Amino acid sequence: MLSFTDSPLALCDGRTRREALRVGGLSALGLNLAGLNASRAASVSDGSAGDQSPGFGSAKSVILLWLLGGPPQHETWDPKPLAPQEIRGEYGWIESVVPGLRVGELMPRTAIHTDKLSVLRAVVTKDQAHSSSGYQMLTGVPHQPLSQENVVSKAPNLSPSHGAIMRALRPDRDGLPSAITLPKHIANDGEIIWPGQTAGVLGRQYDPWLITCDPSQADFQIPDLSLPAEITGARFGARRQLLESLDTVRQQADLVSANRFSHHARQAFDMLAGKAARRAFEIGEESATVRERYGRNRFGQSVLLARRLVEAGVSLVQVNWSKMEEIP
Repeated sequence: MLSFTDSPLALCDGRTRREALRVGGLSALGLNLAGLNASRAASVSDGSAGDQSPGFGSAKSVILLWLLGGPPQHETWDPKPLAPQEIRGEYGWIESVVPGLRVGELMPRTAIHTDKLSVLRAVVTKDQAHSSSGYQMLTGVPHQPLSQENVVSKAPNLSPSHGAIMRALRPDRDGLPSAITLPKHIANDGEIIWPGQTAGVLGRQYDPWLITCDPSQADFQIPDLSLPAEITGARFGARRQLLESLDTVRQQADLVSANRFSHHARQAFDMLAGKAARRAFEIGEESATVRERYGRNRFGQSVLLARRLVEAGVSLVQVNWSKMEEIP
């Protein structure tokens, strides 16, 4: 169980505010990570579809689509047909398959699937800046202070992201981590990376893997995901042992740099050794029809890659759309 130490201020039930938030921001999405992992373990052991107990669904993985900017809510999920025209916007609304739930008129295909969705129309951060309010949405903890633009990761705003909490609760397997972010970090203009995208106080060993890539490219591949032809399995193992020996020497000279080096090296070796990892990134296995349906652009193909990753066993994949020009 994760626990954060902070202000001793307690709630009426005796628990501190930090204790109440220790599972992280995914509870806002209707998911409890401890329960998620217990459900996954139970489904593997007994062959069932997952924990069907009250209050928890059958979800085994999450794909989080993060849109840095996008269409307004009153033209998508929350149309306001009775509001003045200058508030309604230029588009109308249509009924969905859920009685009383209206959506924007440009979403006819989505409208027939709303019985499978949970639409939240009352998510509020009380924060007027993109990057600091984004920190709250990514971690479940308000930024200190609120409404600060172009902020970066530094104390006291070092709460772990959803993906980091997942990595802390569920170990990596088959060369794949339990949480991956792609195709790049969320950042303001000038590549000022938002806070709330790392493990923060948990330690960098729990950072979600960031894979900077463009799966829409014809020659797409993850660098160094396969061994060179001249490197046999035995030689690969020998190199790993050598690296571990070098790590010991590095730790004596510079502990911080050594830890950072070891962290990335372990990631590289795990991906090289895991067949599931290599297979998940072979997006070319998908048919041309499927790839067209997702969209032949960086974001669309990243979503398709996210689907392949959760099918390979990754619990949480966050796909970031950070630049409008990526969608033609």
